[in-house]
Amino acid sequence: METQKKTAIILGATGLTGGILLQLLLEDDRYEKIKLFSRSSVGSSHEKIEEHLGDLMKLEQFKSDFTGDEVFCCIGTTKSKTPNKEVYRNIDYGIPVAAAKLSAKHAISSFLVISSMGANAKSSVFYNRVKGEMEAAVQKEYLGKTYMFRPSLIGGKREEKRAGEWIFKQLMKVVNLVLAGPLQKFRSIQPETIATAMVKVANDGFESHIIESDTIKKIAASSD
Repeated sequence: METQKKTAIILGATGLTGGILLQLLLEDDRYEKIKLFSRSSVGSSHEKIEEHLGDLMKLEQFKSDFTGDEVFCCIGTTKSKTPNKEVYRNIDYGIPVAAAKLSAKHAISSFLVISSMGANAKSSVFYNRVKGEMEAAVQKEYLGKTYMFRPSLIGGKREEKRAGEWIFKQLMKVVNLVLAGPLQKFRSIQPETIATAMVKVANDGFESHIIESDTIKKIAASSD
């Protein structure tokens, strides 16, 4: 009996991890359509892709098109790129939570979102607190299969130049060598690893809703 093919939704496909995730899903025969919601086009004419362009801060405008089997939320910014805390919160909290609400309305039970290491709704650190509050708000939608991926520093090359981040990444290459045992989760992680793990969990499930960075690496390795 042929398995019914799925429709996936990606928010953030123009970003580093989201772009890699898109390529994985395009090559995956389990998916027949990939809906992309973003401000700008990915510039591909692939037959699986269906793009919806607009302001993600107003995600409700896409409510009639926000239907599918799985949602992959790869939205995120940084302190250096978005120094205004209100704007940062609107992106890293507002967009994932709005996506979760739309998923609930359309009975999409599988929701996978990239959070960050250190996410804690009670944290005194603003950025960790925003991520923690986002996780809590998403889980309140009771989507069934909800997974929070908490990667450490994400490696890889970005189109925009971030001098401070580049320097830190070079430092982490050295630090990674001495981070062992329980400290392994602090090692930097590649975007390909995160994307691979997200696809694996979307299709096979996982025993925990919270997936820390070292576990992300193990899941990705198991899909080889």
